[in-house]
Amino acid sequence: MTTKAYAALLRGINVSGHKKVPMAELRALLTELGHGDVRTYLQSGNAVFTSAPGDEDALAAQLEQAIEERFGFGVDVLVRDHAYLKAVADTCPFPAASLEGRQLHVTYFSEPVTASRLASLDAASHLPEEFRLGDRALYLYTPDGLGRSKLAEALAKFAPADGVIATTRNWNTVTKLIELTQAHPA
Repeated sequence: MTTKAYAALLRGINVSGHKKVPMAELRALLTELGHGDVRTYLQSGNAVFTSAPGDEDALAAQLEQAIEERFGFGVDVLVRDHAYLKAVADTCPFPAASLEGRQLHVTYFSEPVTASRLASLDAASHLPEEFRLGDRALYLYTPDGLGRSKLAEALAKFAPADGVIATTRNWNTVTKLIELTQAHPA
C-alpha cells in the first residue's frame, strides 16, 4: 500500500491544564484509527503519521471526532502533508536562517485568508514586528518572541472568525515537522 506522511496540528491542547491530551494516548488513538509510523512532537499537539493518500480535511475530521469521543471535549485539528509543510517553509518571506526559532512563527489556517480580511489592522504601528500572508498560512516575525508580541495579540482578533481554524507554531516546530514527515514524503 502506498502511504503518505502527514502532520496533525491540534489547536489549544495541554495549555494551562486545559484540554489535556497525553501524547501517548494521542499516538494510541492515531494507531487505532489505522494510521502508521505515529510519532508526536512536544506536548502541544503535534503528531506525525502515515496513511493512504487522502483528503486532509477528512483526516482532520476523523481525528477531531475520535478525540471528542475519547477525551470528551472538542479540539480543532488541521492535517497537512509533507509537501505542503515544506512549501510553507520554502516560501517564507523572512530570513529564517538568520533568525532564532522563537522569532518566527507560522499560523496555519484551515482555508485561505485574504489580505482584505486583515486590512483594518495597522501593521505599521507594530513595527519592527511584521507579518505576511501565504497559502493558508501567515508568517509572523516577532523579534522579542511571541509572548511579548502586540502584533500577535492584534492578529488573534482576526483569526478564528467565520469558522476558520488557526493554529500557530514557532519556526523550530515548523522545521521539525518537515523533518519528521520527510521519511514518507510521497
